[in-house]
Amino acid sequence: MKVCKECGVEKELSAFYKHSAMFDGHLNKCIECVKSRVGKHRELNLDKIRAYDLARAKTPHRMAKNKAYAQSEKGKLAHKKALENYKKKYPLTYAAKLLTKNAIKRGDLVRPRHCSECNSTYKIEGHHNDYTKPLDVRWLCEKCHKNWHNYNEPIYE
Repeated sequence: MKVCKECGVEKELSAFYKHSAMFDGHLNKCIECVKSRVGKHRELNLDKIRAYDLARAKTPHRMAKNKAYAQSEKGKLAHKKALENYKKKYPLTYAAKLLTKNAIKRGDLVRPRHCSECNSTYKIEGHHNDYTKPLDVRWLCEKCHKNWHNYNEPIYE
């Protein structure tokens, strides 16, 4: 048994993270208190943490590991499962994207080379203001598309 330094509650050692530098081999704050503190810190510093996470994900060794995982059987299975979950969770969105993709293949829709908002040529994506109208597509660059979704809510019904 050990008393948490933060909440003052006596708990089993299994309720504390292991920490080799501590006398008893466990951190002096319980897992619940540590998670709460970390969550609060993340909320207060969200922009800095997101920037850090993004930079960290782009390091060469992490990109190589992610690529290797994506090509492994386990990675392919995880991707397939995630896609199935996406189809179940967002059926209208998935259907609209699929119809758009097929319309492009048939030539019914033509993907322009420029963003309709900023005229950029980088990563042009199809955007649906209303997912019930799958062939009513606006073409936006990745940045404008994310910006639109930050300030607007598409129609799902």
